[in-house]
Amino acid sequence: MTTNAAPLSPTARTTVRRGRERVVDARERLHDLFADGLVAHVGVVVGDHPLVLPCAYAVDPAGPDEGGSLYVHGSVASVWLGAAVGSTVCVTVTELDGLVTARSAFHHSMNYRSAVVIGTARLVEDEAERARALDLVVDQMVPGRAATLRPSTRKELAATAVLAVPLHEASMKARAGGPNDDAEDVAAGTWAGHVPLRRVAGAVVPAPEADGPVPEDVAARVRDLAAR
Repeated sequence: MTTNAAPLSPTARTTVRRGRERVVDARERLHDLFADGLVAHVGVVVGDHPLVLPCAYAVDPAGPDEGGSLYVHGSVASVWLGAAVGSTVCVTVTELDGLVTARSAFHHSMNYRSAVVIGTARLVEDEAERARALDLVVDQMVPGRAATLRPSTRKELAATAVLAVPLHEASMKARAGGPNDDAEDVAAGTWAGHVPLRRVAGAVVPAPEADGPVPEDVAARVRDLAAR
């Protein structure tokens, strides 16, 4: 279980040592980032080499792992997933919020929110937890979608593995605003600024066999992205 009062970076492995001015200590902001994100990158050692893969994910702050649970899933036949079970993995989630164009190459940067989670990956075997985790992954993409779908079949569930990573060991950094130029570069008069970026959704494209209007859960997701 977790509490929003629990500190971020509780261990040496997730303690930020450079760019301390960008450190985010509030766990609520970590949860906000997870709510905004759509893709996590999972790093795991497979055999004699590291591998980093993009995955759909979901977070349950009240999950059974220390600090809450971060879930990823994949095929039971996936080599990387098998290697991750019981091993230390690193999961990152990053949202890019802007491009920072400074007066020197050195001060060019990006505005971002980024989280790093390190922990031992646990294979989720409890049926109720696994079903909840898979619903959360669907709802991470389109909130409320899971409740509108048919139940997963036994064959589908047998082909799918779910991993949980504790949220206890986590750190977050963020940057916002314009460039931090040196005074002499400002005095030189070169233009500088930043370009805000945000995710947007295009018009919904129904499948050829789709009947009826766009369902409200999908339409609401489009509206939410348009409003950001």
